[in-house]
Amino acid sequence: MKNIKLAMPSLKDARMRKNKNIPTIRYTVETQYQSIGKGKTYAIFTYGCQGNEADSEVMAGILEQIGYTKSTDKMNADVVILNTCAIRENAEQRIWGVLGQLKGKKRENPDMIIGISGCMPQEENATNKILESYDFIDIVFGTHNKQNLPKLIYEAYMTKSKVVEVISSEGDILEDAPKIRESHHKAWVNIMYGCDEFCTYCIVPYTRGRERSRSKEDIIEEVKELVSLGYSEVTLLGQNVNAYGKDLGLEYTFGDLLYDLDKTGIKRIRFTTSHPRDLDEKTMQAMHDCDSVMPHLHLPVQSGDNEILKRMNRKYTYEEYISKITRLKELVPDLALTTDIIVGFPNETAEQFQNTLKLVQEAKFEGAFTFIYSRREGTPAATMPDSVLEQEKHERLNILNKYINAGYLSGHQRFLNQIVEVLVDGPSKSGDGMMCGYTPHLKLTHFKCNDLSLIGKMVKVKITDAKTWFMIGELCE
Repeated sequence: MKNIKLAMPSLKDARMRKNKNIPTIRYTVETQYQSIGKGKTYAIFTYGCQGNEADSEVMAGILEQIGYTKSTDKMNADVVILNTCAIRENAEQRIWGVLGQLKGKKRENPDMIIGISGCMPQEENATNKILESYDFIDIVFGTHNKQNLPKLIYEAYMTKSKVVEVISSEGDILEDAPKIRESHHKAWVNIMYGCDEFCTYCIVPYTRGRERSRSKEDIIEEVKELVSLGYSEVTLLGQNVNAYGKDLGLEYTFGDLLYDLDKTGIKRIRFTTSHPRDLDEKTMQAMHDCDSVMPHLHLPVQSGDNEILKRMNRKYTYEEYISKITRLKELVPDLALTTDIIVGFPNETAEQFQNTLKLVQEAKFEGAFTFIYSRREGTPAATMPDSVLEQEKHERLNILNKYINAGYLSGHQRFLNQIVEVLVDGPSKSGDGMMCGYTPHLKLTHFKCNDLSLIGKMVKVKITDAKTWFMIGELCE
């Protein structure tokens, strides 16, 4: 298949952070693309973070705007997009596996358009691998140009070539793009994009661009619209939401945004992800003052050892992290705190790992995403010497998970015999006539009920049992 390279990824360009005037793009679709999907179906496979989920909702909106309808059979749609993650190697391996399955589908239906988007194409090596080894892929695009999806599909159809457009830029801000939201009561709301932290293990600053904030007016208007449509909960998204507004050069901060969104009438506000360095007093005060801001915080610590934190370029210490969460718990005494932790960072010693376990005990986390360090080419950590054996890394992860699982269970047990408010998501995957949803503290709760009309509504549930991963309760009359 011939390759049409409209733009190729460049790690050098992705590192640039020169332009302080980030453009805002107002989405429009050109006339020639408006009906190219008429009578055809689409499917999107989404991998990775909530940011990718939000991007997939935009891509779905764009595809439906140009005539496509969502397929009930994802592997046999006319257009199949894989929206990818690059943060860890195992995420990429899953994607290569799905592509292997789609190769056979492409043989059966040569007119099928297969696209790969998101963070993986932003990596030079990944895009080169796609071009060299996956000849059946039709379009390749990155995180900065999803608004060009109609053009890319049109080019692939008309030229029968592989169309590649991966822009390695500081990024821009896309407004007014259509969205097909997965839920009718909970919504993702991007408040900013990109990251300027440059943690030494992380590829995100290169795949997502520099930190750039949406205007407060656009964010507030989006939440007001969601309220008018009957949404009960929004989750504010950004690689580092606590840095909101810094790039705009204004005194208006993330804490100010929380106060303003609290006035919109939305019932629940959550946000992710936060960086400990940028968690400030105003944000903590807003979590205390604003009824709609939920008493849960996901605050990635990554390690409990100061030397490891320094080599990770996290820009805070064990002591500073503990000081901030202590202050926040003074303001929000029933706070549920969760985190991310990496074990086996290059040359992590047994003593340094013990410091992480010590922090876990002191912080009293009620959950965590835990990982073995994953080498990402192009990051500083990828060149660091590493003497830690793989077996040792896995043993440390197993030990850490025992501590974390105990925190999950303890976090659920504290609600035993209490009545909690649950926003109902739908039937429980466990079946047995159960429904489920989440409490303000982000605790998954199952309760006996068959009334589908409760989906999207707040109900009172008395907790009768606490498991490691969820709570069980009875619906209050």
